[in-house]
This record gives sequence, structure tokens and C-alpha cells, in this order.
Amino acid sequence: MTTESELLATIPTGLYIDGRWRDASNGATFDVTDPATEQVLARVADATVQDGQDALDAADRARRSWERTSPRERSEILRRAFELVTERAEEFALTMTIEMGKPLAESRGEVAYGAEFLRWFSEEAPRIAGRYATAPDGRNRLLVVKRPVGPCLFITPWNFPLAMATRKIAPAIAAGCTMVLKPAALTPLTALLLTQVFEEAGLPAGVLNVIPTSHAGAVTGPLIKDSRLRKLSFTGSTEVGRRLIADSADQVLRVSMELGGNAPFLVFEDADIPAAVDGAIAAKMRNGGEACVAANRFIVHESVAEEFTTAFTARMAAFHPARGTEPASTIGPMVDAATRDKIASLVDGAVRDGARVALGGAALPGPGYFYQPTVLVDVPDGAGILDEEIFGPVAPITTFRDEEEAIRLANATSFGLVSFAFTRDLDRALRLAEELDTGMLGINAGVVSNPAAPFGGVKQSGLGREGGIEGIDEYLETRYVGIADPSRRD
Repeated sequence: MTTESELLATIPTGLYIDGRWRDASNGATFDVTDPATEQVLARVADATVQDGQDALDAADRARRSWERTSPRERSEILRRAFELVTERAEEFALTMTIEMGKPLAESRGEVAYGAEFLRWFSEEAPRIAGRYATAPDGRNRLLVVKRPVGPCLFITPWNFPLAMATRKIAPAIAAGCTMVLKPAALTPLTALLLTQVFEEAGLPAGVLNVIPTSHAGAVTGPLIKDSRLRKLSFTGSTEVGRRLIADSADQVLRVSMELGGNAPFLVFEDADIPAAVDGAIAAKMRNGGEACVAANRFIVHESVAEEFTTAFTARMAAFHPARGTEPASTIGPMVDAATRDKIASLVDGAVRDGARVALGGAALPGPGYFYQPTVLVDVPDGAGILDEEIFGPVAPITTFRDEEEAIRLANATSFGLVSFAFTRDLDRALRLAEELDTGMLGINAGVVSNPAAPFGGVKQSGLGREGGIEGIDEYLETRYVGIADPSRRD
């Protein structure tokens, strides 16, 4: 099995522009740190404003030739990339574990999930369709075709460094778009390893350009203002997303925004409680809670609250915090000190608001940015922790009396990415599907993400959808061509 040092020696650490690996124009680098040990893993090229311009130049030059590439050729490149990622699954998993912190078992799950976007969109590329019709008055023929939107800028987060990249890159390749990728500075190594795979898969120069940088706003800001850029896709916080949407207005860019969440997890009085606990653990503790789709608020019917809380707390207590490469690890560190400290601040604030700590409630001593799996009970309405995305292994539990109150509490947020509900009542499930303000809903399921399904939210959780048959439409423009019928000239 490949050791960490052997793996790190094979991962490129430069910029990838116009099919070439190179240093930053000023020679600068930044450190990538293992959040479990606080030790430096690698030094990666730190892109400058000029490097960003060079990347967009390359994407613009490659635009026309890539648009003319056949759908089948684009499909085959994606399929080869899928096979290469699958073959190198252990390398990707270990890379994610050491730079982001999640246990190897979770990293392996992300490899399978992230690779599936490559396979899914390899199959969608040849299926891009338009339509042909006769105008109602019979004088014209109506031809509607789909065309690539043009050069794209992708800004991806640190929490799912492979899947968030493939979820954007794969549909763009399938649609015939060129792109510039700015991976998260905390976790660029996975994106650089993926770039190496695309190079091996035969992706032409200039189609994918990758510019890791520690100065994200300075480097991406000029690209967003550049008239050659036609699409921006961002996954991250709502605060940053709002700024990017405003910056995109000058060029009227197409934007896809996958932003923050505040997911409610509803447990009704008729729920299968053991199944609800299983679902709650999956919804809360996937990625150590560092996920926009993580359950953020547990809203439990008062008649089953004690039973659910007792069983759920016991399961939370069984998690073992450790570096993700250790066999016993079931939860890794938070990604950095700032993330850990924010979680601690939210928990402390909840206690001041009147919540009681049933489990955990504190950071663990270093090295590493570990936080205890935590359960909060008796959380009052209006507590600050119910309004903010926790992004960590903390579960605040509140109660409700009836369905109307449950829906009111679930919708009492400016976010609307995903919701979860456990009930055996089909009619209630259908009512929830209609009344909850959410882009996605899990009924008796704690995980809903799937490459074949549209991922995205409503309200301040974002714009657009990724994945599914809807995902490729984000990278296509609709063009209408009216063709006169020569037989009807009169």
C-alpha cells in the first residue's frame, strides 16, 4: 500500500494552465496542513492575479475547438476519467483524509460518490437534445438547439474536495465548456490529483485550468469582471455567495450557487425510532458534520423525545475521534482552528441561552482541531445555535406538539437546502413535500445526495441545480433558429 510520503511525492503542486504544470508567476507557494497533526503536508503554487488571467486566456483560446468536439469524444474522456479515479481510489481517499481530516472509510465513500458524477455525465453528453417543430401558422420551421454557455469559473469548498470538483467539471465537459477551477486553499491536493487524472484521460489543453491560491478574492475578482467569462459556479457560504452574485451582475453572468444550509430533522410521533436514530446519525455525522446537508436542528415530537434522545445520545457517544488514517477513527478533526472555535462558540452560546449539554460540549486537546461529538437538549426557541449552520458534530434537540408546529419550526430559517422527516404516515409525508421550504427532502432517509438527482436549495441556500438530468442544463444556452418554409412563400 502506498505510504503518505510516497503519495505526496506523486501529487503535482503547481498550477495547471493550458495543459502545462507550472509555478506561480512570482514563485510564491502556500502550505497545506494536516488538520489532525497540524504538520505541513505540501507547499502548493500560490496563483497570482496574472496567473488567473493566464488561465482564463487559455480557456478562451480552447473554447471554440472544444465546443466543436463531438459529444461522444467528450463522453469517452469522462468515462476514462471515471475509470482512472476508480482505479486510484485509495490514493484519492488517503489524499482527502490527510488534507481534510475525514476517516478513510468516509473518504472512500466520497471517491465512489465523486467518481459517479464523471460516469453519470459521460452518459449525459451524447443525450443533449433540442427540438424541431412547425410554427403554428405553418410558415416557419422552429429549430431549438442547446449550445455550451462558454468559459466557466468554478470555486469549490474544502469539505468534499473531490465530489465538489467532479460535480462541476463533469457537466461542463459534457456540455462542451472550458473552465478555470479555483480549489479551496485548505484542500487543493485532491483537485490537483484529479487534474492529473484528466490529463491522463486525454482532456485537451486549455479545457481545464486549475489555479490554487491563498488570495481567492484578489485572483477570482478580475475573472468575474472579464467579459469572456460566461458562467460562475460556487459552493460555499451564503455570505460569500451573496458577494459573488453581486460581483457577477456587471457581466450578467450565469450563476450556480450552492450555499449554506440549516437542515431540520423532524421525528414524528409515529416514526420508527430505531430507524430515525440511524437516519439522524447519518444526517448529522457524515463528514463529521462538516456538510451543508448535515442535519442542523433536531425537531422531535414531545411524546417520543426522551426515547429518541436517549438512543441518539448513546450512538453519538460511541464515536471515536482520531486521525482519519487510524483504524479506530470514526470522526476526524475539524478542518482548521477557526472552524473548531466557531463550533465551540455556538455551543457556549446555546448553553447561555438555556440549553443543557447531554454529551460532549468541548474541544479536545491538540495536536489537531478535534471537537467532541455533542448533544444539546432543552434548547429554547430563539437560541442562536438554531439560526446558524453549525458545520460540526453538534446536535441541538428541540420538541414540538403537532404537525403544524413542526412545519413552522422547520421553515423558521432563511435557508432551504435540505430537510429530513421520519414518519410512517404517507399522507403526512406528501404534505411535508408540499409545505416545507426546501430544495431536497429525505423521507425516512438520512442521506439524499445522489449524482442522478438534482442537488440544490431554495431561499438563501442557492440558485440552480447540480447532478441529475438538470445538472447539464446549467452549462447550456438555448438557441432558437427560425427557418422559412420555401413552399409557403406568398
